[in-house]
Amino acid sequence: MQVNIKSKNLNPSQQLRNKIEAKIGKLDKYFSNETVANVMLSEVKTGLAKLEATIVAGGLTFRAEESNADLYYCLDQVIDKLSKQMSRFKSRLVKKHKDQSEIVLAEIPDAEEAAEEAGIVRTKSFTLSPMTPEEAILQMEMLEHSFFVFQDPDTGNASIVYKRSNGGYGLLKTE
Repeated sequence: MQVNIKSKNLNPSQQLRNKIEAKIGKLDKYFSNETVANVMLSEVKTGLAKLEATIVAGGLTFRAEESNADLYYCLDQVIDKLSKQMSRFKSRLVKKHKDQSEIVLAEIPDAEEAAEEAGIVRTKSFTLSPMTPEEAILQMEMLEHSFFVFQDPDTGNASIVYKRSNGGYGLLKTE
């Protein structure tokens, strides 16, 4: 597995880079050699760093992030999250991607808990109201939701505003 390490507003030591390559490299047993892992290190606030890892293999994306003052702690947490993602979704991966050589499904451990496959537990229908993204954000905040679906008055298409982990907002537009 190829590990690409990038940093933003942060200068990681060579020791940290080596540790990242070693820990991410342990996940190599789950993937073929052509798989690429992208790791982004950034300083969120003074004294608070964030580590994000993304692995794309065979059309699947595994992603995890963690923020903490200690990047080594972040690395351990991200590795745990990625491993749990693969274990949790192993049965679905086997059903859907059994013919792909990018993922070595036999190596992925079974999930510890015998959880039933997650399914749709609730369905909700609603009418889309035309409003601007700013009005949608206000409505989302009033409802104390993390996202809000609305109709863009200019295009008539459905759009979604959502609260980002950094405190800002995101906008998804449909075509």
